[in-house]
Amino acid sequence: MLDIRDKLEALYNKYQDLERQLSDPTVVNDLKRFKKLSQEYAHLKEIAVKFLDWKRVTDDVAGHKELLKIEKDPEMLALIKEELPVFETRYGVLEEELRVLLLPRDPMDDKNAILEIRAGTGGDEAALFAGEVFRMYSRYAESKGWKVEVLSSSGQEGGGLKEVVAEVKGTGVYGRLKYEGGVHRVQRVPVTEAQGRVHTSAITVAVLPEADEIDDEIPIEDKDLKIDTYRASGAGGQHINKTDSAIRITHLPTGIVVTMQEERSQIQNRIRAMAHLRSKLLQAEIEKRDRETAAQRKSLVGSGDRSEKIRTYNFPQNRCTDHRIGLTLYRLGDIMEGSLDALIDPLITFQNAELLKSSLS
Repeated sequence: MLDIRDKLEALYNKYQDLERQLSDPTVVNDLKRFKKLSQEYAHLKEIAVKFLDWKRVTDDVAGHKELLKIEKDPEMLALIKEELPVFETRYGVLEEELRVLLLPRDPMDDKNAILEIRAGTGGDEAALFAGEVFRMYSRYAESKGWKVEVLSSSGQEGGGLKEVVAEVKGTGVYGRLKYEGGVHRVQRVPVTEAQGRVHTSAITVAVLPEADEIDDEIPIEDKDLKIDTYRASGAGGQHINKTDSAIRITHLPTGIVVTMQEERSQIQNRIRAMAHLRSKLLQAEIEKRDRETAAQRKSLVGSGDRSEKIRTYNFPQNRCTDHRIGLTLYRLGDIMEGSLDALIDPLITFQNAELLKSSLS
């Protein structure tokens, strides 16, 4: 641990400096700077708290070892020998946690996220499952204190969703949801199946970091956009088929297309569509960088490849399996009600272990 103590001391000093800056009225009034410093402060606070705890435990271990050399009283010696392993165990746990916290962070982790869910193979059953998975993520977001707002959706006559795009806002949203991108497969007996046979259907999930309007990495020029208006369809009130309120934006250099029709106002739909487009362009930039570091990404679980089968939900067996790390849980009911930490926490632990292994090699 001595090799990183200086780094921890420096980070602790930076944490204290950020604390002072965040109480400065000039910083508080600068929304962009205040947001950036607040996110950095939140991460450093976790390191600072553990570092102080580690220093206390370090002193406890050193103090007990010193007492073992000089203490003569048998009862006190017995007590010291009993307490020392407890402190040493705590020391080891804190050391490991600090090493993980010092790993390079994904700068996108603190961002909000755009969640896209689309029905794939399986027809009506896939659409029904897409609706259930969106509910699952909504319940998970609720448990985290996050806010979910639907940007666009397309239903199906038999129920369920052909697709839904939603914005998820809160603390550390993308850092947790980024592991959800890929193909989610469901195995169960459809309501329409007279013979009771288990069918397999699939949906795709994409998770994009929400791009801020001020993101320097995502320059969008007016000449690169083709913007079409059309009449919204589906549920939405009296304005349907009466005004051209729906928006379709095509980004000509990349061919990326986004549509928005949830709002009654064409202006509001355009604002939302542009936000969605910025997030798609940011995700495309991330994927480009990932391809450039493909060797490293192969060992990680957060690639978000939409063609990768990441998870199977088997209803007859009450089983959920994450194929990336071979994790199987027999508590599918809880998971569909939003208890996703049981799946996401092991994925984060696995990824951190892989990163730690590569940093030490």
